[in-house]
Amino acid sequence: MVSRPLSVALIATVLNEQPQLATWLAALDAQTRVPDEIVIIDGGSVDGTWKCLQDWASRSGAVVRRCPGAGIPEGRNLAISLVTSEIVAVTDAGTRADPRWLTKLVAAFEGGDVDVASGFFQPELTDRWSRALAAATLPDVGDIDPGRFQPSSRSLAFRRSWWEAGLRYPEWLDYCEDLVWDFAMRRAGARFCFVPTATVEFTVRPSPREFAVQYYRYARGDGKAGLFPRRHLLRYATYGGAAAVVALRHRGALFVAGGLGVAYIWSSTRRLWRRDRARGVPRRETVALFPLVAALRAIGDIAKMIGYPAGLLWRIRRFGGLGWRTSWQRISPAGVVWSPAELTRGSRPPTSLPDDGSRAARQ
Repeated sequence: MVSRPLSVALIATVLNEQPQLATWLAALDAQTRVPDEIVIIDGGSVDGTWKCLQDWASRSGAVVRRCPGAGIPEGRNLAISLVTSEIVAVTDAGTRADPRWLTKLVAAFEGGDVDVASGFFQPELTDRWSRALAAATLPDVGDIDPGRFQPSSRSLAFRRSWWEAGLRYPEWLDYCEDLVWDFAMRRAGARFCFVPTATVEFTVRPSPREFAVQYYRYARGDGKAGLFPRRHLLRYATYGGAAAVVALRHRGALFVAGGLGVAYIWSSTRRLWRRDRARGVPRRETVALFPLVAALRAIGDIAKMIGYPAGLLWRIRRFGGLGWRTSWQRISPAGVVWSPAELTRGSRPPTSLPDDGSRAARQ
């Protein structure tokens, strides 16, 4: 007996994406697996994006909605509420999906033992700047541990039944909302599958300032959600220790600090070396980019050290404190803190598999 193909919806949010919109939409049109539904939410673009979306929707049959002021998580939740397909694929505007991206993501669900298919994302390496920034910030697919990989929602698919069961994007966050969603899904028992060949390409930030703002916002999101406190504390301790060593001006200590600095950027410079060798870039040009890679690592770290306390302050103002009681585990997608009494009454997020047929496949 031939099984019925899974129905698939593709959703995305956009905001002022005019420069890259045509490339993104062309990549969606080129997919070998045509989505059964497409829903795109515009958060209030003012650069011509909305008009282009309307024109494209009239040709493609996609549903487009204009919701000024809607953030990414709110837009995603709205888009998902408008579809009926079993599988929801999520991507970001400004990316360029491989033609078989959706085909490969959907194939992961055919066995019935997967709830989330995690695709991968790669930077477009077009010049020295993009190569250096990508090396400083982004791993290669071979560096990924599939069991610990937290997918970005620029390349992702999941069973819609989980969303119906309450696992929704946290609308109280403006950044890191996809990480919180990942953690909530894993906590609830969702089964993740890494699909490294389901790739989308994206453009890195074009300047040091825009890169710093991006990483400031990422760290601010960590602070708002209570993510990675030990990692951030370690960063403060590392830079604080380095500053103390420099202040001492002891030759031996400075030598040790220099060695630790080289070790700190080793993985990034090695990544650049490996990628440039594969692209045939002259060795001299690669080595000349090492100082830029080191500078970008420092810029990113400084931006994070400024952004994280800003997020903590926001969390205190919004939820009245810090620590586990106001971290993402205790905050609903709508931004309401569950009290201990509410947790015992069943208001906590679901922790079992939704009954959508995949449960039977698992047993």
